[in-house]
Amino acid sequence: MRLQRLTSLEQDKVRAEHKELLKLIEKLKAILMDPAKILQIIKDELAEVRDKYSDKRRTEITESGVENAVVEDLIKDENVVITITNSGYIKRMLATVYKTQHRGGKGVIAATTKDEDAVKDVFTANTHDSMLFFTTNGKVYWLKVHQIPEATRIAKGKAIVNLIQTGTDEKISTFVPVRNFNDDSYIIMATKKGTIKKTSVSAYSNPRKTGIIAITLDENDELINAELTDGKKEIILATKNGLAVRFEEEKVRATGRSSQGVRGISLKDNDEVVGMVVASDEKTLFSITENGYGKRTPISEYRLTNRGGSGVINIQCSERNGNVVSICDITDSDDILLISKNGIIIRVSSTDISVIGRNTQGVRVMKLDEGDKVASAVRVVREEIADDSGSDASDGQQQN
Repeated sequence: MRLQRLTSLEQDKVRAEHKELLKLIEKLKAILMDPAKILQIIKDELAEVRDKYSDKRRTEITESGVENAVVEDLIKDENVVITITNSGYIKRMLATVYKTQHRGGKGVIAATTKDEDAVKDVFTANTHDSMLFFTTNGKVYWLKVHQIPEATRIAKGKAIVNLIQTGTDEKISTFVPVRNFNDDSYIIMATKKGTIKKTSVSAYSNPRKTGIIAITLDENDELINAELTDGKKEIILATKNGLAVRFEEEKVRATGRSSQGVRGISLKDNDEVVGMVVASDEKTLFSITENGYGKRTPISEYRLTNRGGSGVINIQCSERNGNVVSICDITDSDDILLISKNGIIIRVSSTDISVIGRNTQGVRVMKLDEGDKVASAVRVVREEIADDSGSDASDGQQQN
């Protein structure tokens, strides 16, 4: 076929298409100018849909199951870091916010605090857990972890008094994340004066906004720690003067919520308990002093004794070290979060800290500014976190 003939065919096609478009335009204009035609078209289309889909509904829409839906079903299951200040501000952040550093670093800012405030504690939990807040007065309050406000790393957080209704003379002393309230688990508690108590976790299954009694305390005593156990563990209590005692949890009889408990360790020379851990020979006991020196010691080096004893040397509390402020049990696969009273936090790999004997002073774990002291330490399960070992001390402190 010649090119001239092909061109003629294309021209005929364009002319025919143009003629059809002109007819369509006239038709649409006529419809738009006549409301009756518009309504008739709508009727015809609806009738067509009716005839096409007039069979019985194949799916059933009901409201069954809505009553069983809970908020947790919509919450992502993830680990978070909870930070609390002395004046009672709380917040949660993802654990991956903090990068791993080598020991001796100065860390990054974990919370912006007022001049008269300081970060008191930091710990890890899961968003689907229930948080049991134990106060120094021996009461316990409930709060879901996902109900704790999420904030940035340098934010101060929200006042706990706006989340739970504590008394005016109460301070939060310890926190226990609980997933299930059953009779096979126990809450074991320790006080500053060395008292220890064990109660079934099912006794705390009915939350009240005003809280309930967790332990009855002697005068001038305070609840300092609580742990979730299966009732068959071994417990280590450590004191600020560097002593520790290890005993079987079965030696502590389970009692009701309002009981006083029994003697866990005998104290002298104005000593007091600073921490309690559930012992395991596969782990090491990390101890940190107020001046930033600490060490790891195999838990197997702490001989098993009866509860109520004076204990053995845990770490030397020299002038360089100062008193012990916190302990935690860790493995080589864990990290440690250290936090100072001025709100500086550092995340250290456990493998960067020496494993040495009980009767030693330890090594520098956290470098502190003048006048600052270590406030607390907590074990963190290591995740895929970028290494920050290349940052020097000044860079670490200025990260915001």
